[in-house]
Amino acid sequence: MNEGIEGTERFLSPGSGRGLRAVRHFSAGELVFACPAYSYVLTVNEREAHCENCFSRREDLFKCGKCKQAHYCNVECQRSDWTMHKLKTVRLVARIILKQRVTPERDPSERLLLLSEFEAHLDKMDSEKDEMNNADIAALHHFYSKHISDIPGDQALTELFAQQHSIPTAGYPPHVALMNHSCSPNVIVTYKGTVAEVRAIREIDPGDEVFNSYIDLLYPTEDRKERLLDSYFFSCQCTECTSKSKDKAKMETRKLSSPPEPEKIKSMVHYAKIVIEEFRRAKHYKNILFLGLQLHFLLHFHELLEICELSLEKMGAIFADTNVYMLHMMYQAMGVCLYMQDWDGALRYGEKIVQPYSVHYPAYSLNVASMYLKLGRLYLGLEKKKQGIRALKRAVAIMEMAHGKDHNYVAEVKREIEEQK
Repeated sequence: MNEGIEGTERFLSPGSGRGLRAVRHFSAGELVFACPAYSYVLTVNEREAHCENCFSRREDLFKCGKCKQAHYCNVECQRSDWTMHKLKTVRLVARIILKQRVTPERDPSERLLLLSEFEAHLDKMDSEKDEMNNADIAALHHFYSKHISDIPGDQALTELFAQQHSIPTAGYPPHVALMNHSCSPNVIVTYKGTVAEVRAIREIDPGDEVFNSYIDLLYPTEDRKERLLDSYFFSCQCTECTSKSKDKAKMETRKLSSPPEPEKIKSMVHYAKIVIEEFRRAKHYKNILFLGLQLHFLLHFHELLEICELSLEKMGAIFADTNVYMLHMMYQAMGVCLYMQDWDGALRYGEKIVQPYSVHYPAYSLNVASMYLKLGRLYLGLEKKKQGIRALKRAVAIMEMAHGKDHNYVAEVKREIEEQK
């Protein structure tokens, strides 16, 4: 007999192993289920403004001594250098170890799937992933050996880190991790504090499998399949990957007198991927510079913007502005403009991005909501009140479906709109 939770049940999904399916009808926007996280950590950017225990936004935070979960908080607070973003997974695994010591019994979040049941895929690890695991293990010993007695052996740690790297978001509640991936998902996962909420983004009938998305769905089929295979070790066979229905629009080329040859398009895609990877490395370098070298930091941002503009110029000779690789680079350029407080530049890129995003992403995508949110605040900051309110309302329409109408994020944006009246 299948075990279930709030209108869903665990079952054996053909070709995908275990999965989750609906046992009743869900309408778009309806909460399918909610589940507390097994363990969790804040990102570096959020740690100064949010409670480590409940994730609520607070003005009166204490470093130590005031946290209900002092087992976790005090250990981390003893490390003044514990705020490096790259150690997020290490902090998470440390918390998992501590939690298992304090509460070894089955956690409420494990009703359908135990944490120990997470796939580790150790037999599929390449040398790069092995090195990443080894670095994580070394970091765990370095930061926690004085504070955690009897740290598990390297084999157990390797499996624990591999499990966290092989799920869509480290710290996922097991119930959420039970859902299989689709590039055409029927639910979206958001968080209210430390509780994951899964909402339908289209009609779900009894017997339908509940599908989440593990990756950014902006890119064409080949790219998505490559990333899923590299990160999660499976070849996606979902309806979108089979039909490739959005690929033509995502790979739109310029209207030229003679269409570009397939080899030229392939070569330009290869170039785009190289630039994207170089930009990712450049942003990582920027994060290091940001720790203290402000002058170098600002100079580096100008270099990043130049990379974006040169890449857009080269790709724009073949790709239309709605092509996803152009959109990716515009998004990076917009981010650089925001950091540099070039509001007009950020707005110019954002206006080019938002409509194609609405076409390429699934309905009620938070990527689209985030873009409308950024545009709305830019418009208001540049005293374009009418456009700002319109953009914020479009963001709210998506957020109400994805987060629920009573979520504090939704209330926050609605307050912004009201303040403009």
